[in-house]
Amino acid sequence: MSAAVPRPALESYESVFVARQPIFTPELLVWGYELLFRHSAQGPADADIDGDLATARVIADGYALVHEGMHSSRKLLINFPTRSLVDDTARALPVDRVVIEILETVEPEPAIIDACRGLKAAGYLLALDDFVGQPGFEALLALADIVKVDVLGMTPARIEEIFAALQPYGCQLLAEKVEDRAVFEQTRELGFAFFQGYFFSKPELVPGRKISTSQLARLRLLRAVSDDHLDVAGLARLVASDPGLSHRLLRYLNSAAFGHRGPLRSIGQAALCLGRVALVQWLRVVLVSDLSTKPGSQEAAVLATQRARFLHRLAGESPRRTESADSLFMLGLLSLVDTMLGLPMEDVCNDLPLHPRHRAALCGEPSEAKVWLDLARALERAEWSGALTMLHELGVAPGTAARLYAEAQVWASAALHGRGAAQSTKR
Repeated sequence: MSAAVPRPALESYESVFVARQPIFTPELLVWGYELLFRHSAQGPADADIDGDLATARVIADGYALVHEGMHSSRKLLINFPTRSLVDDTARALPVDRVVIEILETVEPEPAIIDACRGLKAAGYLLALDDFVGQPGFEALLALADIVKVDVLGMTPARIEEIFAALQPYGCQLLAEKVEDRAVFEQTRELGFAFFQGYFFSKPELVPGRKISTSQLARLRLLRAVSDDHLDVAGLARLVASDPGLSHRLLRYLNSAAFGHRGPLRSIGQAALCLGRVALVQWLRVVLVSDLSTKPGSQEAAVLATQRARFLHRLAGESPRRTESADSLFMLGLLSLVDTMLGLPMEDVCNDLPLHPRHRAALCGEPSEAKVWLDLARALERAEWSGALTMLHELGVAPGTAARLYAEAQVWASAALHGRGAAQSTKR
């Protein structure tokens, strides 16, 4: 097995954006993530990025960041261009966690085939990226464990044709750029093993669906937590009234992330330890996370938590903001609640005390607050050019944003799973 990559300090991510995009099973459980990279200090927003540099920085910085708090069964797909494959750069990564993704720009030359055979012999899984049925890749197809089929814009007949053509190779198929339920259902029924695309971050709307009693109770608690007049003692009483919340708060604060000398045994003690601001943030995260009851929606809870923390911290760096950091935290946290509930965002907003411009931003309408959500989405989708343009509009240096984005990923893991850096959790 390859040596584990050491975990660098968060400060080392100052010039690195690493986006992670989930990959799902047919049951909409998260199987792994693809890592995507940008060096934010590298030229203008539309500059070409050297693929080998990108791969090297993902290995040096991105892997350790995204690996933090991730379940040990989940895989990470990392893009490898030609030179990185031939140079055996992949062997710096753990063989049991990483899938080597061969970029579509890699030609099946003898040196590449030999390198891939060596990686296979060492135990690595190989994925062939962006396959659309092009000829000449038979040698790589024979070595690939996973083939990613770009289904965007394909007719159902063409998808079926490519699926049939790949069957003799015995590889698992991943449908990427899945944009709607019809394509997901077709590829799942054909026998695709994995799925990736924006469809999975959109709500599955069911006519006539209502918010369940338990979800309604969580929304009511969310309203109560948002009361600015509620002090630490009042928040402690609110938590103590819910056994589930009480247990989770104590588990959270007694985790290794905080490193208390002795265990915290009372809710009052735990509330005082966190302080009002951090306790309110933690409660909001947990209550919104509890809304995610359908398959695939837990990933939306993680992403929403990351957005919330990122926007909250970014607000403190923007000289041009018109929104409070607290309101931006809630904006990010609620931005995927429609996905979690499977209801139109307009219906969900009716049950929450929201400022009109925040309601507009959540519903996709023009608003001063919308640029913040658009920025978070652009980073998640690796739309670097648009993200850098919005950062310029907000007056935030890309390197600063990259550091805060990295910190938000660690913080989200700590808040939802009780893991991560105590320093980043308490801020």
